[in-house]
Amino acid sequence: MNELFGTLSDGTPVHRWTLERAGVRVRILSYGGIVQSVEVPDREGRAENVVLGFGDLDGYAANPEPYVGALVGRYANRIAGGRFPLDGRTYALALNNAPNSLHGGERGFDKRVWDMAPAEHGVRLSRVAAHGEEGFPGRLEVSATYTLDKSGALQIAYEAVTDAPTIVNLTNHSYFNLGGSGNAGGHELRIAASRFTPVDADLIPTGVLEEVADTRFDFREARKVSSGYDHNFVLDKGVTRTPVEAAELHEPASGRVLTVATTEPGLQLYTADHLGEPFAPGDGIALETQHFPDSPNRPEFPSTVLRPGEVYRSETVYGFSTR
Repeated sequence: MNELFGTLSDGTPVHRWTLERAGVRVRILSYGGIVQSVEVPDREGRAENVVLGFGDLDGYAANPEPYVGALVGRYANRIAGGRFPLDGRTYALALNNAPNSLHGGERGFDKRVWDMAPAEHGVRLSRVAAHGEEGFPGRLEVSATYTLDKSGALQIAYEAVTDAPTIVNLTNHSYFNLGGSGNAGGHELRIAASRFTPVDADLIPTGVLEEVADTRFDFREARKVSSGYDHNFVLDKGVTRTPVEAAELHEPASGRVLTVATTEPGLQLYTADHLGEPFAPGDGIALETQHFPDSPNRPEFPSTVLRPGEVYRSETVYGFSTR
């Protein structure tokens, strides 16, 4: 179902698409490709929304910084100093997370209105990012297709092509709270990652891939999530052609379980320690599938360069169940 959700201050209409299948209901906005809500049942069959969201467009427009539910790009996560080299030239980006660039700059993909078109059991969002938009080179044609499979899993498939060498790293920035409300600190998390990328004071990776063993970053066995995480985990599976399960989140009181499968090599765990009104710190847990932060400045990391004639593809699947 497609409906008008609201109108931006410049008069641009924003639409909302509702997907329903296998007892799961998901609402997607054309503004920012935002996942506004994901309603799934608990072990007793009671459905609740398990992602943070705002009830109206004004909420998103007034609170852009938490990136609540948004499609993030052209480059998700941080780029050190807002600069990166590519083919002998250095490109400068906005320092919207001084001293770094974060999540695509001042007006990244999360603040753009996307075209919407029906897809089988879903909706396809698309837009063209102009050469030079937010400082990034290349005219980028990009799409994200949101679908529900027969089990009710939410699949997000990204594609992009460019007319000049550029960098691309896309993700969804939903904050999950499988209890439906309250603090998410009681959730149990498992991540299939033996290493992580430690960061400096500005949250930029040092370049080391450090073992998680005997550290607070060891989620190879499920355990409760505390606060204090905004870190990239190096998934054991690496880059894959099809999604492979990388993480599981469980909320014991409701019995709800979220599994995250992806083609990406990294997973950013963010425990939402800096969320502000109308939310509170720790109200949700973000599990952002991605390539590593600052990869354009780290040739030893998996490459995020996209060239003409190539197709960027990335897919993440959020599965829901109970136990």
